[in-house]
Amino acid sequence: MRYVLPLLLLLSVLTACRTNESPEAQANDLEITAQVKTKLASDIGLTSVTNVSINATNGVVTLSGMVDSADVKSKAESIARSVPKVVRVVNNLQVATRP
Repeated sequence: MRYVLPLLLLLSVLTACRTNESPEAQANDLEITAQVKTKLASDIGLTSVTNVSINATNGVVTLSGMVDSADVKSKAESIARSVPKVVRVVNNLQVATRP
């Protein structure tokens, strides 16, 4: 019983450290995410992108969440594509229906 807790702790640490990306790729993805967020906020407007989630993995940017119109959805994808080091954009944004 006394070895169970240390074993579980070790397994959780090893699981948390496991990644398919190199440290350089992780840094690039953080940079890409920050640039996409900044450009979306400045070009589309901060209020339009508050419900948008941006994730970058190996240069692939995934956009998800809700936007006000199909135009905003399309523009968000174009903005993400324009960021350096972006390999591909997966646009999972949903257009919110207005009452």
